[in-house]
Amino acid sequence: MDHVLNVADSHVFTPYVYPASWPEDWALRQIISLWVVTHLGGQLIYLGFGVLSFYCVFDHKLMKHPQFIKNQVRKEIQLGTTSIFWMSFPTVLLFFWEVRGYSKLYDNIGDSSLGWPGIFLSIAGFLFFTDMCIYWIHRSMHHKNIYKHLHKQHHIFKIPTPFASHAFHPVDGFLQSLPYHLYPFIFPLHKVVYLSLFIFVNIWTISIHDGDYRIPGPLIHLINGAAHHVDHHLYFNYNYGQYFTLWDRLGGSYRYPSALLGNGPYDHIRKLMTEAAKTQ
Repeated sequence: MDHVLNVADSHVFTPYVYPASWPEDWALRQIISLWVVTHLGGQLIYLGFGVLSFYCVFDHKLMKHPQFIKNQVRKEIQLGTTSIFWMSFPTVLLFFWEVRGYSKLYDNIGDSSLGWPGIFLSIAGFLFFTDMCIYWIHRSMHHKNIYKHLHKQHHIFKIPTPFASHAFHPVDGFLQSLPYHLYPFIFPLHKVVYLSLFIFVNIWTISIHDGDYRIPGPLIHLINGAAHHVDHHLYFNYNYGQYFTLWDRLGGSYRYPSALLGNGPYDHIRKLMTEAAKTQ
């Protein structure tokens, strides 16, 4: 995140925002700047890719599903933007510790004893670690004593659109994002790779809510896509995973996507339309 902060300082904050008496390495200034960058960046990724997905990928016929609630898109966006606003505060503290050098992030590939192979190993490690952690955090959110206070807000959207991707209670959303931030404090990771992965996971979260249930055949049992995740919204106790199905299989919560068995949301809509046509 220090690369982003340096660019923002050079082109915006130093010449146009802060007085000259505020040095760029002053802690308070860094915290304020990081909050602005984190909040605006989060909203831009959410709304920008959300709009692209909603208009270019999401099939609007899903909005005819009986479990698609009134004014759902507006409610998703309201909850999503509010959540990002509040989540940015604790997130900034983690970014601040990174900028101050307390993480294991590094600048140059030569700083890693493994070189380029270490880059690819760290990407694999990041995906495995975060998928494992998010699975158990997500599953814990479904505990009856926690669910009604936090995760229930996300599950009011039974047939989600891409805008449901970030529509969480802020505490719920932050806890599920925590593994992304903890990883570089535990394992070495290139700074540019970390920033790229952070953007990737936000886009991935949008993609598993986009209503596109197509999955290449060989990957059906490996990748947790939108077809898997919509069953999580519909049937509650299945498919908690983020990217992969591994932990759902190990945890006994895997469900083969109903959309690929002819019993998904599109099939339900077609059935209703057929029945309606017969009654006319």
